[in-house]
Amino acid sequence: MKQIVRLFVDYLSQYFKTRLAYRTDFLGEIVSNLVFELINLVFIIVVFQHVPTLHDWTRDEIIFIYGFFLVPYALFSMFFSFWDFNERYIIRGEMDRILTRPVHNLAQVCLESISPDRIFGVISGLLIMGYAALQLHLDFAWYDVFVFIVLVISSTLIYAGVYTAVAAISFFSDSRTGISPMIYNLQNYGRYPVDIYNGVIRFILTWILPFAFVGIYPSAYFLGKSSLYVYTLLTPLIGIVFFAIGMAVWSYGVKKYQGAGS
Repeated sequence: MKQIVRLFVDYLSQYFKTRLAYRTDFLGEIVSNLVFELINLVFIIVVFQHVPTLHDWTRDEIIFIYGFFLVPYALFSMFFSFWDFNERYIIRGEMDRILTRPVHNLAQVCLESISPDRIFGVISGLLIMGYAALQLHLDFAWYDVFVFIVLVISSTLIYAGVYTAVAAISFFSDSRTGISPMIYNLQNYGRYPVDIYNGVIRFILTWILPFAFVGIYPSAYFLGKSSLYVYTLLTPLIGIVFFAIGMAVWSYGVKKYQGAGS
């Protein structure tokens, strides 16, 4: 672990050296990410101009959930950028290089794909949550900060577990994209209350691809939705379980990996 932390510092230093060499490009990427998040926020606002509530959920409650949704996703994106894993590590054969080094292979992949600029997603999420909390006149206890940190870490582990398992499927396939785009589209359902969906989708978002635990269920605690508290309490457990599953699938995939030979 000490070696991985040291490598993280080195990679972080190199990252900023390379990105700041083209500062306009770096700034443009940050702005584009913020605009994308703003567009999603505007979409929610536009929807609620036509309907006062969404299955008994108000506009500001949906905005609060969206803000929370952004925080763990930003943290996940910083360290687990698997979007080009198939193309880069399997098809181009860079996984062979990774496996020759005396550092855990998953840690190397994460370090090589690190994106510290995603931290601005955390800031955006906190600002959106703060705005919604003011509109809703929410009251917070002193310990809610620690509850928030635990829930965010748990939600980040869920993202990491799901996408690590999805990336590991690449060890058995030469597809350039895999199923990551489909999973990415499904994850966006987690930023809305699950009770607006039918039973099948609710089951999938809760127990199969538990993206409800990265948005609605953790947010329910702060919104005072007592009927969902049991799911809030389950969030840390779900995070640990799915991260363990992701690591297990990854380890199995690495063992079955036969290299990039033709």
